[in-house]
Amino acid sequence: MRAVLPGKPEAKLQAVCTGKWDGRRVIAYISGTSLVILGGVDRILQTIYHDDGLELEAVAFDEEFGKIAVCHDSTVLVYRPYGKDEGALKWSLQCSLSISNIDETAATLSWGTSQDVLVGSSSLDLFTTTEPEALLWSRKLANAAKFAQFSHDATLVASTGHYDRLLKIWRRLSFGSDDVRFDVTYLAHPSTVTGIHWKRPYHREQAIENVLYTLCADNVLRIWAATDPHGLQVLQLWGKVDLQESIKPRLSAAPEDSNKRYAFIIDSHDFSIATERAVQKADGAKQEHNALDHLIEVAQRGPEVCVVLDEKGGMSAWGLENVGCKARKTTNIFNIVHIDGLESSLALKDEGSMDSYIQFHTFCGGENESAFVILAHHFDGRIHWMETQVDDLFDPSSRRSRLKPRASWSGHSGPIKKISRTASGNAILSRTDANECLLWKHRVTRDGTDMRRHSTIQVSDHIHRVCVLGEGDFVVFLHHDCISLWDTRTPCSHQIAQCTYHLEAKPLCLILLPETEKSSKVVHVATIGSEMKGIAWEIHLPLQISDANVPNGEVVSTGLKEFCKFDLGMKDNLDFVLPVDPAGSPAVVSGFMDIFARDIALSYTTLGVLRSWTAKVDREKSKVDWLLTSTVETGMNSPSLASGSSIRKTALVDSSKTRLTIWDTQGAQLEFDQRFEAQDAIQDLDWTSTPDEQSILAVGFPHRILLLSQLRFDYLDAGPAWASVREIRIRELTPYPIGDSVWLGGGNLVIGAGNQLFVCDKTTELGDLLVSDLRLPSHEQVAKDLFNIVTRLNGPLPVFHPQFLAQCILCGKGQIVQKILINLHKCLKFFSQGDELDSSLGLSLEEFFTDEKATFNPARKELQSSYADFADAENEDFTEMLAASLNENLTTLAIPQLSSQEQLHLVDIVECVATVEKHRRSMDDNASRFLLFFRQHMLRMDRAATKLANISWREVLWAFHSNSQDILVDMVSRQYQAKMSWKHSRESGLFMWIKDITAVRAQFEVIARNQYTMTEDKNPVDCSLYYLALRKKKVLLNLWRMAGWNREQRSTQRLLSNDFSEPRWKTAALKNAYTLLGRHRFEYAAAFFLLADRLKDAVNVCITQLHDIQLAITIARVYEGDDGPVLRELLEDTILRRAAGEGDRWLASWAFWMLNRRDMAVRALISPIHTLLERPPSPGMQSKSYLANDPALVVLYKQLREKTLQTLKGASKVLPRAEWDFIMHNARLYDRMGCDVLALDLVRNWEFLQQSVEKTKTATDVPDPRAMLRRRSSLVVADLPSPKSPKDTKFEASKQPASLFEEPTMDSLLDNFGF
Repeated sequence: MRAVLPGKPEAKLQAVCTGKWDGRRVIAYISGTSLVILGGVDRILQTIYHDDGLELEAVAFDEEFGKIAVCHDSTVLVYRPYGKDEGALKWSLQCSLSISNIDETAATLSWGTSQDVLVGSSSLDLFTTTEPEALLWSRKLANAAKFAQFSHDATLVASTGHYDRLLKIWRRLSFGSDDVRFDVTYLAHPSTVTGIHWKRPYHREQAIENVLYTLCADNVLRIWAATDPHGLQVLQLWGKVDLQESIKPRLSAAPEDSNKRYAFIIDSHDFSIATERAVQKADGAKQEHNALDHLIEVAQRGPEVCVVLDEKGGMSAWGLENVGCKARKTTNIFNIVHIDGLESSLALKDEGSMDSYIQFHTFCGGENESAFVILAHHFDGRIHWMETQVDDLFDPSSRRSRLKPRASWSGHSGPIKKISRTASGNAILSRTDANECLLWKHRVTRDGTDMRRHSTIQVSDHIHRVCVLGEGDFVVFLHHDCISLWDTRTPCSHQIAQCTYHLEAKPLCLILLPETEKSSKVVHVATIGSEMKGIAWEIHLPLQISDANVPNGEVVSTGLKEFCKFDLGMKDNLDFVLPVDPAGSPAVVSGFMDIFARDIALSYTTLGVLRSWTAKVDREKSKVDWLLTSTVETGMNSPSLASGSSIRKTALVDSSKTRLTIWDTQGAQLEFDQRFEAQDAIQDLDWTSTPDEQSILAVGFPHRILLLSQLRFDYLDAGPAWASVREIRIRELTPYPIGDSVWLGGGNLVIGAGNQLFVCDKTTELGDLLVSDLRLPSHEQVAKDLFNIVTRLNGPLPVFHPQFLAQCILCGKGQIVQKILINLHKCLKFFSQGDELDSSLGLSLEEFFTDEKATFNPARKELQSSYADFADAENEDFTEMLAASLNENLTTLAIPQLSSQEQLHLVDIVECVATVEKHRRSMDDNASRFLLFFRQHMLRMDRAATKLANISWREVLWAFHSNSQDILVDMVSRQYQAKMSWKHSRESGLFMWIKDITAVRAQFEVIARNQYTMTEDKNPVDCSLYYLALRKKKVLLNLWRMAGWNREQRSTQRLLSNDFSEPRWKTAALKNAYTLLGRHRFEYAAAFFLLADRLKDAVNVCITQLHDIQLAITIARVYEGDDGPVLRELLEDTILRRAAGEGDRWLASWAFWMLNRRDMAVRALISPIHTLLERPPSPGMQSKSYLANDPALVVLYKQLREKTLQTLKGASKVLPRAEWDFIMHNARLYDRMGCDVLALDLVRNWEFLQQSVEKTKTATDVPDPRAMLRRRSSLVVADLPSPKSPKDTKFEASKQPASLFEEPTMDSLLDNFGF
């Protein structure tokens, strides 16, 4: 917690108390109906709220037993401490006491000895708080008590009433008996008594003579002591200090000089300790300490110190030596110091009789033991905590800084309803239901964040919406029928302009419009109603502050007028419109407006449609131009809460307030979806961002706030895009629920709960569980700054990061991957812990942009001639030996910029790259991609404690479009030691990517054999489905003949011996299948469906009961081939609909290719899948996820569109705008993944299809799609179906068989190799 604003202290004489109990400093004060207990500058121990709604009147702290008493009305509440031994000091209610006159209000409290408490009202009541609590003594007063205070030995009580000049001294005559009696004497004063103070002993057990200090309206401090024990009065006047004469200006008095004085007493106990600690702190220093020597000389006399202040920064200190001595000398009152120019924090301007009143509390030992603390309670609602060293405070020489402000406690007297901020976040405005508004300014100092109350605004009309302008110098309030402008540059704000308005619908928001000119003197604000109609106002701000005391203060062109009205339309089902939270750079627009402008407003409908808006002010035409920048259909009906940021992030909460979703409105994709517990109702959302625009969301619950940070996208492991980095709980600080929260500009979060404000700094402990689970390097000392942590979780990756290497491999940059690993191996040879590692490993950007296929030269070694290349020739190739050496270093060294988990993944990448390189000459690029990620999947499976999912459809498609499938089948089989079961084939997606149906059946028979031999019993049931799918019933029958141990052998063998082409045996097989379904033997039931030639039923069992879509597809392929009706129906009605519902473009492309719709297979990689289907399902939330937009899709799209004429035809149906958006969206995805270099490579080297195709000579001629390609048109497979018209003889003559390459010309071959 960086700063605490615990609430507005009451303007009452006993609103603040402090004391030391059990070695702990405790400060308590009352604020409205709450009791605030603090243990330091920014350490709240407890806040106790009272639900009866009555304001508290006084508070007192018992230093002997740690009890706290507060009073309101006629009731006194006593709280006792608990939990100090457990390190969690709190107070709980012990008892409630009622004063003798219940119609009066208790105004003063004072603790005596033996847990007695004195209550002052229209009477004095003495209670004991030891059980049983009881009233010990009561005495009616002529005038209600203003002060009533025990002396420290509890033998005397000093009391006075309002405007009294006679001070009563009550002397207790009996202790320890039920008969408590007091006698009373008077101390006469010439004017009203304004303050009293009893001398404190060095420790509570010390017996001292009681000394009383009184302050009077005549500006004189009087010292009363028992100088005559035989006198009629208990105390006699010992001396006096004229406060007015104590401070005399060195120059002639100015006419505006005030006679107001402030004074407080520093007890000799505190003064001696402070001096002693100042001496200890100065020991060992070589410089001279004239001020300290002077202080030691004063302290040796053991005086009390009277400090006198004035409003101009003057201070004088007087020593009171030997107070109470019988023979008083003239030197007993002596001057210690007189200085001018004290800090303004102690100097107040006269703002009224009550607001300018200050009470002082002093003690020794603040945040450090040597500090001397002055608490100044300003009756305008502030408590200042200032620290100093007594030698600095009382240094006679001129000093620049004597007091160090540590905190300013203030706040509201009622629960905070809303907090608004400026665009920069340097000022905030908090307000309550009672329209109590406070403007706070935030600044960053050497000691951290400082929040100070800057201005108070008293508004009588109901506040509907608020907009804080500039740096908090002006505030605009939107009321029901008017809008007002307030000047908040002074401590007491005042209204400077007002304008009435008429809007038919209810105004929903107040938005600050971006300006084309960076002038801070003319601003525009707008409101939008529930019918999407609005009004804009133009505001001319004053150039300088007008002096309230000067009637003709200078105010230049101040004005507030209606600028224009507008209509946005789109009012159907509108739920709400709200301004977005500012993030990133300020919202200043250029001369034109487009979708790249910053958002300023967000609207959402009851159907969950999000729309973001930007605007531009046209002052010449007196209008505001609005532009709809994005529309997102979230599918979330009746959202209860939404919040957007200016950098296109939006959070949306459902109607139950328990489900949170985060959307990227620019890409219309879902990034986060989580449901919280029912008791955790989401009630607030606030956005901020790091300087490099990484988003952070604060999610507010009743008693906690969860900070979510965006993460890099991770498509290979389907990692989360957002994660919790910090949780802030306030239940230990206050029982009141959170009212609102808002971000400050520097990353600090302000939380309003009850009447208190908590400023949480951006420092985050790395030991926090929320942070340690993230991908942060555990071996590095990362700065604890929240922005630094979020930046580490985002931003560009080093080139040796496993995700960057994997994406390079997918992009076909195998050579650069090897180069990176070779350079990493070189760097790690001489690497030691603590060394820096270049994130680029010395590689230039140009190397990532080079087309490897265009520059590939098999004879590159022979052509090398440079000395450097010759010197490194031994490491030029990435071999298994080099990989083993690199992995040895990776397992023993902690690599900078990598977490331990990422370093483990890097080891896997290195091993996989070496394996692929070993077989590089025998496989194509797609086979290499599959093998690398399949091998990586297997390595992770070996380490994983839980079962991992099957390889993704992305890897399946790499193998599916490979021409090296025989090699892949062999390598996958060897991975499983040639004992591949169906489980293994499902993990590898084997039967999804083998294209040759003969190879599919041959491999499926291998699976059938392995399923049979998988157990020692060799149960034919395990392989029945597989052999019957292969239509090899005889083989299965022979296996049953050998299964003599199986009790089902005889009946099954007899059944299988029949001819199942006959209807009766088909019926028998069906009966057995349904019986097995009832017994939940689903796989065996599917086998009997096949026996009855009911392939469709067998497929349905695999899908609905076994939930194995791969098994269903494989059975259909094996049983009836790739052109069968059941497989077609399965692909069209199940696979494609599932792909559309989940947004799985990989699966959709595979399904279309299997249906021989290769044009659609290409389009599915770009276009929304549901637009390609005749009967599309409603897209689910998963289809909107960012995981549905894998940037590797662009690699496959580029590869497939140039593969055949069908795919080229499909690519030609993609609109140029859609392809442009696809490329730009994938570039943004690469950027979010931390692969900025690949994003730049994509937009730099991408080639769009040529849209200008030459017209054919006749109407019957078919245009050749190859004309759209910029190069390599001769390598496209001609697979378009032949035209059925007999007139197309020319095309028939030139028609090529499907799946054959056209012979390339010599010119095209040379062109492809760059000659």
